[in-house]
Amino acid sequence: MNLFKTFRAEILSALDRLVAAGALPAGLDTARVTAEPPREAAHGDISTNAAMVLAKAAGLKPRDLAERLAAELTGLASVQTVEVAGPGFLNLRLADSVWAGQLAGMLRAGTAYGQSDMGRGRRVNVEYVSANPTGPMHVGHARGAVVGDALAGLLEKAGYEVSREYYINDAGAQVDVLARSAHLRYREALGEAIGAIPEGLYPGDYLVAVGQDIAAADGDRWRACPEAEWLPHFRRTAIEAMMALIRDDLAALGVKHAVFTSERALVEGGKVQAALDYLDSLGLIYQGVLEPPKGKTPDDWEPRPQTLFKAQAFGDDVDRPLKKSDGSWTYFASDIAYHLDKYRRGFSHMIDVWGADHGGYVKRMQAAVKAMTGGEGELDVKLCQMVNLLKDGEPYKMSKRAGTFVTLRDVVDEVGKDVVRFIMLTRKNDAQLEFDLVKVLEQSRDNPVFYVQYAHARAHSVLRHGRDLYPNADLSAPALAGVGLHRLNDPAELAVIRQMAAWPRLVEGAAEAHEPHRVAFYLYDLAAAFHGLWNKGKDDVSLRFLVEGDEELSLARLALVRAVALVIASGLAVFGVEPVEEMR
Repeated sequence: MNLFKTFRAEILSALDRLVAAGALPAGLDTARVTAEPPREAAHGDISTNAAMVLAKAAGLKPRDLAERLAAELTGLASVQTVEVAGPGFLNLRLADSVWAGQLAGMLRAGTAYGQSDMGRGRRVNVEYVSANPTGPMHVGHARGAVVGDALAGLLEKAGYEVSREYYINDAGAQVDVLARSAHLRYREALGEAIGAIPEGLYPGDYLVAVGQDIAAADGDRWRACPEAEWLPHFRRTAIEAMMALIRDDLAALGVKHAVFTSERALVEGGKVQAALDYLDSLGLIYQGVLEPPKGKTPDDWEPRPQTLFKAQAFGDDVDRPLKKSDGSWTYFASDIAYHLDKYRRGFSHMIDVWGADHGGYVKRMQAAVKAMTGGEGELDVKLCQMVNLLKDGEPYKMSKRAGTFVTLRDVVDEVGKDVVRFIMLTRKNDAQLEFDLVKVLEQSRDNPVFYVQYAHARAHSVLRHGRDLYPNADLSAPALAGVGLHRLNDPAELAVIRQMAAWPRLVEGAAEAHEPHRVAFYLYDLAAAFHGLWNKGKDDVSLRFLVEGDEELSLARLALVRAVALVIASGLAVFGVEPVEEMR
């Protein structure tokens, strides 16, 4: 039910008729023909570039072609006026009956309105969060979690088959540090005075329970053992405990992954070696010496032979090492195996959501995906900037439980998951975000989550009053689709319908660009239009939603109100946010 797709099809049909009439040559490439909202609302409802992009191939001046197309489109019952603008753009103003039909369609669709088949069931893997399993999640992880989850929801709305995945980074040195930290807490649980946590170990209280559990299960079995004996057990146990903690934190935020993939399992299963053998078979791995970094040469750089991947051949700035000086794999080598594994599981379309500190890693990973898949694989990386956490304008204090940072759970417990999810999407992912624990709960227009939820609650308040005034009327969405919607002819009412009619196009555009924040912007604008319409009714009795003595007009306006609530609910569902029907 995408109005702009519908009219693009009408424009293409009109071009076909001109070809059939001999007014245009056959075989014109119409791929670049668009139908979209004009930049200025005063110019009409739909603008098309058809004459501009086809004129050269048609052997005509753009305005001449535009005039022919305008004459053809003017005959459509759904089109009120067609104007040729500038060098050859066409601006269409639609008949009021179109907006009544659009409103009826929204009501019949309910919250499924905006659903698209654009993705055609194409499989997409969205990997997000993927925090190191070394402790509870901090507030910075919340942004990546929400962006990834909302992007997955948006892609599903647009017709893609989405797999939500978490990559467990459990093969690096950081999990050995975790194991040593857990062993210290284990000794503490056995009654040993451990004193201050040594620098380099994890200080948070969240490891106390891990040490206690191991002590309860194994007694002093590991106390006097050399590290080589106890380290694997403590590493495995601590990782399991941390992943349970992370899953619990994510569940509090309303985030659930379908797939968890372990880096250690890839390494121990031979998949890293197999992936590099595959690249080697393609002639993409060699032994070489990298040039020193540009600028000041680091003290630890040495011109030594290394195992290198030919990343430059696939768009990276330099070739990349696959082994460390001690012979172990680099993180890049493991990530190559992981993305090859995803591709072989049937995901040619991959999206990774990372922290901004991984920005320098993007080109090499995209180069690796291009190389491994023969160009068939596509990797888009969304980088999430930092979240500045404030409380009434002041930096928020650190969490004692975590030891060094504010946990995601602290924030969710304080303001609620829906507030966290919505606010995290009020800026583009690569822009910094300020999250003030006081301001996000304010009831004002400056608080977008309140402003949108208030619009939804206000709509339901109007509907409740409607039921009181017309107790025998059926105010369900399907029933309201059949009332006299032609009565909605005030410019402010039609403006709200136009805005709702843009929702399917917004879904497709945001999904194609992988930008869920566009939904937040759209919902805020729709809420503003609805609140503005409500305020007009305060000033002008004739514009009130409920007009005593005119049931037909009241029901038509209730249909509009119901549609606003449905579209807001449809947008909030993409975010995983529950719409409220009442606010106190």
